[in-house]
Amino acid sequence: MLQARKLVTSEAAEQFAGKGYTMLPQFYDAPVDIAPIQEGIRVIIELLCRKYAVDAPTGTSWDAMTIAYPAMIAKNRAWGGEVYDAVKQIPAFLQLVTKAQNTKVFEALRPGSIPGIAAGGYGIRIDNPGEEKFRAHWHQEFPSQLRSLDGIVFWTPLLPITRDMGPVQIAEGSHSDGVIPVYRNDTSSGKTGAYAIFLDKEEERVARYSVVAPLPVPGDLILMDFLTMHQGGHNVSKIPRWSIQFRYFNFAEPIGVRIGWCGSFAAGVDFSKVLPELVTDAETAA
Repeated sequence: MLQARKLVTSEAAEQFAGKGYTMLPQFYDAPVDIAPIQEGIRVIIELLCRKYAVDAPTGTSWDAMTIAYPAMIAKNRAWGGEVYDAVKQIPAFLQLVTKAQNTKVFEALRPGSIPGIAAGGYGIRIDNPGEEKFRAHWHQEFPSQLRSLDGIVFWTPLLPITRDMGPVQIAEGSHSDGVIPVYRNDTSSGKTGAYAIFLDKEEERVARYSVVAPLPVPGDLILMDFLTMHQGGHNVSKIPRWSIQFRYFNFAEPIGVRIGWCGSFAAGVDFSKVLPELVTDAETAA
């Protein structure tokens, strides 16, 4: 445990406990941990550009991620889905998800826990400019992931995040609200699946907290409590926002034990069937 605590300063641990999030600057070694993932993405995009005869530069990971990928989806948006599914299978990405230091950080922030990795809860997001349909609006992680009430989101960028790229927005201290009821709106919202789940009294709840939007660079790690309200910002830049997310949870937490650590949307499970108390009347009536 002493070794675990060295990875998280007392200030960071206090911020996480009080505000529901913290950022660990250069927690990962960018050349060792991140660059191989970027290269894996470059190779996949290069292969798909060749497959679909997309004439775009792929000589560097930057060119592939910021020029070739947008050129590809401009010709056919469905091709972007191939990239999205493929990149989460890059060995270097899975090695990052399972690094021992991630477990040690979880143990430092959750003393006495038994850490687990949420199956299906890891991936690489590609948030394209102006693409609202797939933008993650205000939410808590727990309803969309389940596994355990006691969980932590690990969020780290693959490109330097600028203000116009729409950095993740975090409502400081909102984890103190506990589990917030949700409802489904997949008609007027134009969203589907987890994207169509909305927090009860969302605007009223968010307004009670200060909202921050850190600007991390590759190697930085943002950690968020499963109950902290957060959302993806609006990307108004000219390039996609590439980032990594994965989730750790505590096997020993009572609700997790009760539900058998089952997953939610990523596992093909309707959380309202597992924990109906999470659902508002609006959801039940839908």
